[in-house]
Amino acid sequence: MAEIRTNKSTLNRGITVPSLIFIVVTSFLAALFPEQTGAVLDQIKHFIFVNLNWVYVWSVTIFVFFMFYLILSKYGNIKLGNNDSKPQHSYFSWISMLFAAGMGIGLMYFSVAEPMQHYSNPIFADLDPISRAKNAQLYTFFHWGIHAWAIYGIVGLSLSYFTYRYKLPLSLRSCFYPLLKERIHGVWGNVIDIFALCSTVFGITTTLGFGVVQINSGLVNMNIFPDTSFSYQIIIVAVLVAASILSAVTGVSKGIKILSGINIVAVIFLLIFVIAVGPTTLLIGSFTEGLGNYISSFIELTFNTHSYKTDELPWFYDWTILYWAWWISWAPYVGLFIAKISQGRTIRGFVAAVLIIPTMFNFIWMTVFGNSAMWADRTIADGTLSSIAGNPDVLMFRFLEYLPLSGITSFLVIFIIIIFFVTSADSGILVMDSIATKNSSKSSKLQIALWGVLLAIISLVLLNAGGLDALQSMTLITALPFSVIMILFIVSLVKALRIDYKYYDRDFSATTDLWSSDTWEDKLNQIVTFKNRSAIDNFINTTVKMAFEEMKAVLSKYEITSQINTYQKPNRIELEIHYDVLNNFIYGVRTESRNLPDYFLNEENLPDANSDKSFYPLSYFGDNRQGYSVLYFTKNELITDVLKHYERYLKLTSEEKNVMFISRNRHLKKLQKVKQKLKN
Repeated sequence: MAEIRTNKSTLNRGITVPSLIFIVVTSFLAALFPEQTGAVLDQIKHFIFVNLNWVYVWSVTIFVFFMFYLILSKYGNIKLGNNDSKPQHSYFSWISMLFAAGMGIGLMYFSVAEPMQHYSNPIFADLDPISRAKNAQLYTFFHWGIHAWAIYGIVGLSLSYFTYRYKLPLSLRSCFYPLLKERIHGVWGNVIDIFALCSTVFGITTTLGFGVVQINSGLVNMNIFPDTSFSYQIIIVAVLVAASILSAVTGVSKGIKILSGINIVAVIFLLIFVIAVGPTTLLIGSFTEGLGNYISSFIELTFNTHSYKTDELPWFYDWTILYWAWWISWAPYVGLFIAKISQGRTIRGFVAAVLIIPTMFNFIWMTVFGNSAMWADRTIADGTLSSIAGNPDVLMFRFLEYLPLSGITSFLVIFIIIIFFVTSADSGILVMDSIATKNSSKSSKLQIALWGVLLAIISLVLLNAGGLDALQSMTLITALPFSVIMILFIVSLVKALRIDYKYYDRDFSATTDLWSSDTWEDKLNQIVTFKNRSAIDNFINTTVKMAFEEMKAVLSKYEITSQINTYQKPNRIELEIHYDVLNNFIYGVRTESRNLPDYFLNEENLPDANSDKSFYPLSYFGDNRQGYSVLYFTKNELITDVLKHYERYLKLTSEEKNVMFISRNRHLKKLQKVKQKLKN
């Protein structure tokens, strides 16, 4: 029985069944009718990119500036977890894992290809070679820099916060809790998670498919495989997915963590080698200049839509908008994985690390490989690399042929791509299982393995049928609605952070300042007894009124004229001291109410309430400062509180620097005098 219980599926049917139906139908349409499906989806994608590209531009801009705001805001010290929680992983392991999941194969696929394609693009042909190289580096930085990681950061931060701070499931639905409350556990929550699961499967499948093609090309280039036929791709997928499944079932702290660490070391070794044997001085100088160019052009790049240069619009759609859509489509998967490994970090530490560290590494990597390739193309390759810029599958290996030890470095590149493949797939498998099970920690190894098998089958079917492009278009189309969802994440996160900050920053009520132990039983009785409107009205008409009348009588002895004002709706009373030039001093108390939540009313060990509203007497002041409940004050304590505010008033009015705040009546007096003169 124990064994049966252990192997029981933890899948949530409301999420898994609709998701699998949509995934299978879409994949087989792309496989059976690749040209027709691709054409339809490409038309939809083209329409979105041309007519709704501003949605991507503004969304990504909002993401970037919101992340900067969080670094500088008062919310930066809030922990992603309990206030005393500690990070689960070392800083190096954490950075290695989020980097491997966030960029992975893309770094190997585009590090030479993208700069070379910008460098050789006909729309920049009027520039000289050096200017084209600078331009290529700038746009590569732009596409792989802060904007990309801000997209991942929004999802990762939102998930981390609501999972570890609010104790909600590690699921996209949890990010809507401040907006939807308990409805996240119903149909709306399922719809959100279905979207996330489908987006994750499509994004990982297409990326892994392209990764398989590049690995195959590299093995052919090294004469290990004779060609790039489908039979060899089956072998690659079978071996790598098996390794991914093995890594996934061992968990984040073992397989993924170890592989990410190995990979980052291999990447750094390859990077140092290219710097050493390549144009070292050029690379160091171009990185410095490129970083400065990126910083100085940051705002212009962010808001540039190329509207005034119509010849650049196709390039803008095919690069910048496609990248924003691609990063957004990957955000559910990468964000979920980043959240899974980020418990215990502060918001400021999370955002700063996610934005800056991977971005700087990307810049170094793209500078070294991209600028080395452009340098080689200008000096020793005689334009050969430019001529094959449109074939990124082999471009990296062709570039390495112009450097020493090309056989060893090509093998190292394949090794790195394989590790990236495995770390992307195994983290994706865990994320898919997490979404489908609403973050269950009891999934069997067989169930986790089945997600890997699903990825392998879909990848192979689409590779054989040529349907990867169609699935990629589908993935990019889903980025449009998800960009709107991410905006709602920000709204929800801001609402939650404000509540969070006020909760932990809130001090004891001002009412408690004057308490003594002599009347503690009376105070306890007042605390646990909820008042209705008539009880509060009675408190105002007796205790508060007697306190004000006693004060008025004593003030008259000092020749200070005051009056007591009473009002009916809402019931309120105030003590007012009139002045000629200064603003009048006012201390008032009025009846207010607040709604009591259902969980509070139903909790047996909380004070009983007779209705869903609780009434209390709220103080208010002539200068519109925030008041507080005076319910627990005795008459003498209330008088003492009025005196505290009166002493503050006199101190402020005696300082000339406060004239704009305490002498508004002065302007009214002057205006009245002018009107009187005009009448006369």
